[in-house]
Amino acid sequence: MEYQLTKLAAIDIGSNAVRCQISAVLFFNGRYRLKRVEYVRYPLRLGADVFATGEIPPRKADKFVKFLHALKLLMEVHEVSHCLICATSAMRTARNGAAIAARIKQELDMDVQVIDGQAEALYINRVIEHVLEDNRHYLHIDVGGGSTEFNIYHDRRKVAAQSFEIGSIRRMQQEESGRTVEEMNGLWQRMEAWVRENARRYHVTRAIGTGGNINKLYSMSSAAPNKPVTKRQIQALLERLSGLSMNERVNIALLNPDRADVIVPAGHIYLAAMDWANVNSMIVPDIGLKDGMLQALFEQYFDEISPTVHPNILPVADVENGPLV
Repeated sequence: MEYQLTKLAAIDIGSNAVRCQISAVLFFNGRYRLKRVEYVRYPLRLGADVFATGEIPPRKADKFVKFLHALKLLMEVHEVSHCLICATSAMRTARNGAAIAARIKQELDMDVQVIDGQAEALYINRVIEHVLEDNRHYLHIDVGGGSTEFNIYHDRRKVAAQSFEIGSIRRMQQEESGRTVEEMNGLWQRMEAWVRENARRYHVTRAIGTGGNINKLYSMSSAAPNKPVTKRQIQALLERLSGLSMNERVNIALLNPDRADVIVPAGHIYLAAMDWANVNSMIVPDIGLKDGMLQALFEQYFDEISPTVHPNILPVADVENGPLV
């Protein structure tokens, strides 16, 4: 028997990978949930070219359009009702980013929104606030391929936020080139100063980490399931990975090649931020930009999605990748 579900889709065009998540809207016992029904990730690595040359090369642009075409067909098969597509650091940095977005609109009729760090943080804020506890003060760290977003939450309320154009791919390229932190135009020092000052001002005692690299580090660490990971556990894991060659990271640690080369540089950003904030453990919920985008779609089209027999239900959905419980 066919059971019809309303489906929403979010496409996150990051500096390291493009992610598409299709989620179904569930409603049961007066509660909404967004349940993942499809997830596709492809390591397009736009940032590797953009941060080195300033633009997306023609061959990769063609692959980019082809992959989005594949996602469009996938969404058609799933009968997705609404889709949101956002591009972050690599696309906003690329000299030809706007031209490629226009090409995608012309050839595929898909609207790519190139968003800044502040907009990226606002999307994530829609879902991160659900994992916070009352009377707690958090530093949220989100490391992408091209930028790192920081948010300070004081008693469930965001009180400070800042984006820095330092991410896993940029950091990797900096390390490979032999440039020191001091040669990064002072960005690293400004990032440290911002974290130290705001962590002190708002009495931060806990950290929350989001992003593909910290999720992978968490799954590889000795942290107990659903418990915080400690700074010492992250440090031990990074030291072990640093001692492995790329071949060993792929074939022994079983990391995908596009993860194997950036996971250590990304991990160093998380560790540094924890040091600056003087926190010793980190919560790692499996949520990120795509989840915030789905929440935004849910809220935008709530009047259409909501059953007419439940007119007073608020437009808030749980991020839910597992079954209803």
